[in-house]
Amino acid sequence: MNNSFEFNGIITKAVGGVYYADALDGHIKGENVKCAARGIFRNRKISPAAGDRVRVSVCDSAEPVIEEIFERRNYLPRPPLANLDGIVFVNSTAEPKINRFVLDKLIAIADGNGIEPIVVFTKIDLESAGEFPRIYEKIGIPVRSVNNLTGEGAEKLRELIEGKFCAFVGNSGVGKSSLLNALYPGLLLKTAEISKKLGRGRHTTRQVELFKIGGNYVADTPGFSAVELENYCDIPREELDLAFREFREPRCKCRFSDCRHVKETGCAVKKAVEDGEIAESRYNSYLRLLEEKKPEY
Repeated sequence: MNNSFEFNGIITKAVGGVYYADALDGHIKGENVKCAARGIFRNRKISPAAGDRVRVSVCDSAEPVIEEIFERRNYLPRPPLANLDGIVFVNSTAEPKINRFVLDKLIAIADGNGIEPIVVFTKIDLESAGEFPRIYEKIGIPVRSVNNLTGEGAEKLRELIEGKFCAFVGNSGVGKSSLLNALYPGLLLKTAEISKKLGRGRHTTRQVELFKIGGNYVADTPGFSAVELENYCDIPREELDLAFREFREPRCKCRFSDCRHVKETGCAVKKAVEDGEIAESRYNSYLRLLEEKKPEY
């Protein structure tokens, strides 16, 4: 008897070449299925990632196989995620402290890939977020503050991401898992203490994993350190200013069309910084990122 069939699914987790997919249709709809990937993907230098929509074939007793990865709306290699609507950047107001440059770099990567950035501050019971919310709200980025202990602010964030496929991203120890537990109490994700020696968390989350909440998914990602992000940015140097949304309007008024907004005369972006229309901290992050992207000869 031939029990072969196919189903369309979404990759929820990838671990060492083994993939797990939620079936989105067929008689096994709703089941999470362990799969392998066709060797053709390796030849094409593409790997299935969490969030990928895929076609999976199941043949009798053989292991289910991913036959096709459907076209991606977007893709981030670190952490490997596809088809995101938004990225929730989780920042701790206490330990570990907010790293302006890392936050601005991540926002630029999201904006550069057409993904909505959302900034969240946790541990507000220990310390205020200070001027940070105002800086990002001014440029149209949604900002929320959440007390992971009491759940204060969780409802407003939950309403913001309702119906969106969002990843929760942040430095190790900022409280991503605690935040997800506050948002969705049924998850009960593991949390860890901050290492006093390292000043960051102990990487409780080991890989990207999608969780189904109602009719939608959220992704928890491994924590990272600032060092791990040092050389990561997939935005070409000549397009970097477009990834800083508040630069887009004034850059059109620069005297030179190839202005990089560093030392050029007639630069409207620098003028906007001087006039207080662009936050100096954001401009400094842009300059540092531009320096990182400088070609080596």
